[in-house]
Amino acid sequence: MSTTGATAEPPPSSRKSPDRGDPLAALGSLPGVVESVESVRKAVDRVYGHRIMRRRSNEITSEAALRGARGSAALSGADWALEEVRRRTDFSGDDEARVLGAALRLTAEAGQLLSIWRQSPLRVLARLHMVAAADSGDEVGRPRSNGEPVDEPLVELALPDADEVSGRLEGLSQLIIAGSSTAALVTAAVVHGELLALRPFASHNGLVARTAERIVLIGSGLDPKSVCPAEVGHAELGRAAYLAALDGYVSGTPEGMTAWIAHCGRAVELGARESTAVCEALQRGAA
Repeated sequence: MSTTGATAEPPPSSRKSPDRGDPLAALGSLPGVVESVESVRKAVDRVYGHRIMRRRSNEITSEAALRGARGSAALSGADWALEEVRRRTDFSGDDEARVLGAALRLTAEAGQLLSIWRQSPLRVLARLHMVAAADSGDEVGRPRSNGEPVDEPLVELALPDADEVSGRLEGLSQLIIAGSSTAALVTAAVVHGELLALRPFASHNGLVARTAERIVLIGSGLDPKSVCPAEVGHAELGRAAYLAALDGYVSGTPEGMTAWIAHCGRAVELGARESTAVCEALQRGAA
């Protein structure tokens, strides 16, 4: 276990046996999930152990935020080059620019909502949608009604009705408030997958789901400085792999859930690798 302070989760040997009343803990004990959790922990520790992190962590955090927003926007149809995102100051010109603007706003907002998440996750989700959809003209911050169209072209799964959305959001909220003994990766993957499956808002559900995943990873203590942007990894793995893994989540089978959690874990690892590369560039004086 690293002594850098990056990963606050207890090592597997010190964890309690899975609580049968805690479905997240049950997921954490699935074959394959334990290995994903350990692999993610090692990847995160490598970033936090880098010598540059001791002196310039704020720069790494800022760069990770920019790259994470770019990655999340790419999955929502606005696949811009990083330097174009860095250069641009106006994100109101067209649909793709507005998606980028929403992703950037969400990344900035995520850090302000950490203290609220564990007490009122539904309030946080409403706030995230308000921030994302601020310039869209949509009615923001409330779950959609029956028959209300949903603008989420990436996800083509059957759309749950409003009553199912309400019930499952409440269940997710109660899981977060109650807490879990499972690893942060498992909780983050479930939050992400559930929001994508439900698509509770009329728009921007993918952006909101990936931001909620980020909030869990930061707030859990796994990535407190937010330098391992999973959004980078999700984009790098590609839309096809993302949707195939999401199908596994929606299936609800142990194999499907394991595949989704492993996919999310790989995304975090790739985000960690991205920030390690930034550390190396800074160390060489190349960035």
